Amino acid sequence: MRLVPVTGSDDVELVAEVHEQAFGATRERIRERLLDQLAAGDVVAVLAMAGDVPVSAARMDLHPGARFASRWGGGTVPEWRGRGVYRALVAYRAREAAARGYDHLQVDASSQSRPILLRLGFEALTTTTPYVHD
Repeated sequence: MRLVPVTGSDDVELVAEVHEQAFGATRERIRERLLDQLAAGDVVAVLAMAGDVPVSAARMDLHPGARFASRWGGGTVPEWRGRGVYRALVAYRAREAAARGYDHLQVDASSQSRPILLRLGFEALTTTTPYVHD
């Protein structure tokens, strides 16, 4: 397995493919958002690849002027879970945040990610309730 930075539309398509398999998310919304963020330069995204097959993906939103970066959308296809891939994506984004001068990382974690993040030293501060506004 190797980690690859997401830099263009071909990579974004692979991220969308992972998200569809990991979360059942539709590709179009993920593709549009990530392409916009890459163009604006306010995101770091990464793919975990097993050969030519994407098995995990995640992004980190950068907030200029803030001391924190926020981690989102980390997901691994089911057959690759439990192999340390998600931990590798967490470490990759933490290194990238530190290299860019961010002191803190914020994560809105799912129940699957929370135990992993706690073992890695993250602390739960609060909970959120997501809503969709049409």
